[in-house]
Amino acid sequence: MPDLTISIGGRDFQVACQQGEEHFLRTAALMLNNEAQVLLGQIGRMPETRMLLMAGLMLADKAAGIEDQLREAQNKAGELQAKIDELQSNPAQVEVAVVPSEVTDSLAEIAARAEAMADRVEEQV
Repeated sequence: MPDLTISIGGRDFQVACQQGEEHFLRTAALMLNNEAQVLLGQIGRMPETRMLLMAGLMLADKAAGIEDQLREAQNKAGELQAKIDELQSNPAQVEVAVVPSEVTDSLAEIAARAEAMADRVEEQV
């Protein structure tokens, strides 16, 4: 079991951790130290136990806020997934208008007349 020295609020502590967990311990200690530094900047020197308690509570508050955000994001993701599932199971029906054959016949007749008129105009020119 590795022993590490971590610094929190300007004070050094000897702690042990499992092999391979050193990085996680250092990261956690850095987070706690950052909170302790904020406290020391605001309040100044304070007893070690109070500093650790307050810094821990500040971190816990941040963690609770992040958990709330995560829960909201998970709920939103669940709602969106439900909408996706609903849309996939009930694809939109698109109606395409069918042009009646009488209309197509009439348009073809009009086009033929227009071409005939164009031919007559060309012959006169």
